Amino acid sequence: MVTNKKNTIYDIADQLNISVATVSRALNNKTNISPTTKELVLKAAEKMGYEQNKLALALKSGKSKTVGVIVPRVDSSFFGSIITGIEEELNAHNYSVIICQTHGDPKKEIANIDTLLNSQVDAVFISTSMKDVSALERVLKKGVSLIFFDRKKTMENVSSVTINDFQGGYSATQHLINTGSKRIAYFSGDLDLEIFQERLAGYKHALSDNGIEYNENYIFRTESNIDEGKKAAKKLLKLNPLPDAIFSSSDFAALGAIQELRANNLNIPEDLSVIGFANEPFTQFMELSISTVDQFPLKMGRMTAKVFLEQEENPTNMVIHKKVVLEPELILRKSTKK
Repeated sequence: MVTNKKNTIYDIADQLNISVATVSRALNNKTNISPTTKELVLKAAEKMGYEQNKLALALKSGKSKTVGVIVPRVDSSFFGSIITGIEEELNAHNYSVIICQTHGDPKKEIANIDTLLNSQVDAVFISTSMKDVSALERVLKKGVSLIFFDRKKTMENVSSVTINDFQGGYSATQHLINTGSKRIAYFSGDLDLEIFQERLAGYKHALSDNGIEYNENYIFRTESNIDEGKKAAKKLLKLNPLPDAIFSSSDFAALGAIQELRANNLNIPEDLSVIGFANEPFTQFMELSISTVDQFPLKMGRMTAKVFLEQEENPTNMVIHKKVVLEPELILRKSTKK
């Protein structure tokens, strides 16, 4: 009978005529071993097809070396880039990543949290759509690290990596004002979420600073997709006077608005300027490129992972929680007046 016997650290130790403890230190990247010996062990392990038992390592260390990432959607460049940044940073430290998406549904978010906790992850990175924090508090009670990115809730002892959404909203609106617009419509996103509240606050503040009255009729609550942008634009076209600009909290909604406006024989930016938010790749490759606000998602993902790694490597019991706020950048293209 043929058997596929797996080599163990004892086989590596016999092969190199060194102790099992030395092999273990080398495979676990400990510092109390010479670089030469470590290299010999790693080469022998690769040659012999040795595979570490991750379950045994997890039981021994209390760490699974696995992190769960929860995003509203994976089919956007923004969240895809964040995930890439997280993976690049964590893979270099031998962490695996489990990715879940919620489609903005709090029930799916809770189910994802339960799945990740049952999978014994070391941390949950989340861009949350929940109003209630009870499911998030359950993560902390389990002794699992919780870190927000992009969409967050205000919670003590929880780190976050976000963009300065207020400044992004302010800068976009100020640019429209600087180029002559005074009747600026705003596609708000879900105002139950902090990021959209902050973008609206920035929009309002820019209007106030320039002596422009805030008009509730110019606020349209939209989801982040093209159809929602079209629907909002149809409502906008019924207003009198017609707005002369749109600031959209979503690039996808901005694209939908542009399509609807052009279908109604309005010229962009001559009749209406349009600016979005997120700097999705399509915004720069269209014939009518779209002005937008860059959120630097790759940097956000890497920073989220770095914050977690810093917490994990903290030698003291006092974990320092960070509130990292990245600064956005206004990207000006053809959809707004010069």
